[in-house]
Amino acid sequence: MLPKKWHLPVLLILGTFQSSACGSTPNFIIMLMDDMGWGDLGVFGEPSKETPNLDNMAAEGMLLTDFYSANPLCSPSRAALLTGRLPIRNGFYTTNAHARNGYTPQEIVGGIADEEILFPELLQKAGYRNKIIGKWHLGHRPQFHPLKHGFDEWFGAPNCHFGPYDNKQRPNIPVYNGMDMVGRYYEDFQIHRETGESNLTQIFTQQAVDFIERQAQSQKPFFLYWAIDATHGPVYASKPFLGTSRRGLYGDAVKELDSAVGQILDALKTHKVDDNTLVVFSSDNGGAMVSKDKGGSNGPFLCGKQTTFEGGMREPTIAWWPKHIKPRQVSYQLGSLMDMFPTLLSLADITLPRDRAIDGIDLSDTLLNGKNIDRPIFYYRGNEMMAVRLGMYKAHYWTWTNGLQELRQGIDFCRGENVINVTTHDQRNHTSQPLLFHVGRDLGERYPISPDSIEYHSAMKKISKVVRDHKTNLTPGQPQLNWCDTGVMNWKPIGCEKLGRCLPAPSSNPYKCVWMH
Repeated sequence: MLPKKWHLPVLLILGTFQSSACGSTPNFIIMLMDDMGWGDLGVFGEPSKETPNLDNMAAEGMLLTDFYSANPLCSPSRAALLTGRLPIRNGFYTTNAHARNGYTPQEIVGGIADEEILFPELLQKAGYRNKIIGKWHLGHRPQFHPLKHGFDEWFGAPNCHFGPYDNKQRPNIPVYNGMDMVGRYYEDFQIHRETGESNLTQIFTQQAVDFIERQAQSQKPFFLYWAIDATHGPVYASKPFLGTSRRGLYGDAVKELDSAVGQILDALKTHKVDDNTLVVFSSDNGGAMVSKDKGGSNGPFLCGKQTTFEGGMREPTIAWWPKHIKPRQVSYQLGSLMDMFPTLLSLADITLPRDRAIDGIDLSDTLLNGKNIDRPIFYYRGNEMMAVRLGMYKAHYWTWTNGLQELRQGIDFCRGENVINVTTHDQRNHTSQPLLFHVGRDLGERYPISPDSIEYHSAMKKISKVVRDHKTNLTPGQPQLNWCDTGVMNWKPIGCEKLGRCLPAPSSNPYKCVWMH
C-alpha cells in the first residue's frame, strides 16, 4: 500500500494562466496523456460517453480535430513537444537500423542533449515557476534530470512504470520529488498487476492542485506539465474507479483522468486563475492497438501507436482558456505538439531562439481568433520521413507496421486492419510514387488515389516541393538512442543514499540498442 500521505483526492489538467490580479502574463498547463487514442473521448465519438468533464472542457473551448504528435512513440514525441523540433533534429532517434522507433528504457545511455533548448528553460528565465508531474522520459541519468532542463519542481518518474523487477537483474523505477528519489514503483508506490489498482493518478492530481494553489497565492506566472501515464500499460486506476467503465480497466483509467480534469478546472476557478489560464489537453501518441482490449481507441483512423498512419499520430486535443478562446469551437487547423513551443512563448511575449530550426508554428491566432494557417505535417519513424500531410492530402513515402516475426508472436500494431500494399509488414519504399490519400474522404487510409489521376498529380506537385524544401534544410541532430548499457540503469538514482536505497550496479558494458520496430 502507499503511504497514507499519498492517499489524496484526484485531479487533472493541462494548462493554467495566471490570476487577473497578477496582470496579463499567462500561466500554462499542458496535460499530456500517455497512449490515449483519438477516439477515447465522448466528444470525439466514443459511444460510452464516459468523459463528461473533458467533453464539457471542449464545449467551453476549442476542439482541435487535426492535431498530431511528432512521433508515434513516447520519448521522441515528448522531446519534440518541449523543444519544438522534430526528433530527427533534437536527437531522439536511432541510426542502428532504418526507420526504427527508439525510446528511453532504463538501459538507454542517451537523453535530452544540453544543446537543446526546452521552452520551460525560456519561461524560467522570464520568471515562470515550472513543475513537471508524471513521466519525464527524456533520459534518467543525472545530467538529464528535468530540474537541469528548465523545471523547478518534479514529482514523478524518469521511465515508464514497467515492473515489478527483482532489483538484481533490473531495478524498479524510481519516483522523484524534486531532485531526489523518494521511493520506487511497486515498492513504495504500488501498482497491483492483477487488479490494476493504484493510487498514482490521485497522487499526481493532488500534486497539480497544490501547485496551482501555491502559485495562485504567490501571484507569479507558472507552467505545469502534467504528464501522467495511467493509460499506458500496465494500465491502472484507483479503487473508486475500478469496475465502473463499460470499457474495462482501460475505461476505468480514462474515467479517473476525466474526473481529475474536472477537479483541476474547478481548482483554477476556485483560485480565480481560470481566466488567465491556457489549458491544453492532448496525448503523446495514438492508442496502443497491441494492448488489445486494454488499450485506447483510435476512432476511424488506421492502425495505432508505433505507426505513422493516422491512428498512430493523430491526437485527441482540446484547448481551454475562458474569455480568450471562444466556446464551442471546432478547429481543423493542422496542429502539432511541437507548436506548443512557439505558441506559449508568443503568448508569454518571449522571443524564439534564432540559432536553430523550430518545426512548430505559433497557433495563438488559431486559438484566439480561429485563423487557419497552411502548413505541412511530417510523419517520422526513427531516421526516416515516412509520410507528409498537406491540406487534406497525405502522401506515404514509406509504409511499415511491424515485421512478420513479431506478428506471428501476436504483436500487431494494426489489429484487425489489413489494407493491401498499405499496412505492410516489410518496409515498403514508395518514394518514386508515393501512396496518396485524401484524409477527409478516406479517414482510414484505405483507398489510395490513382497515380494516373489529375488529382494525384496536382496534390503531389505541391507535396513534392514541401518535401524537397524540408530535406534541403534538414540537419539531423546527434542520435541519442543508439547506445544501451545495463550499468546505467536506475541502480543508484540521485538521493538513494539518503534513503539507504542504492543498489549494486553491474560493470558498464555498452552495446548498440536493438529496436525491433
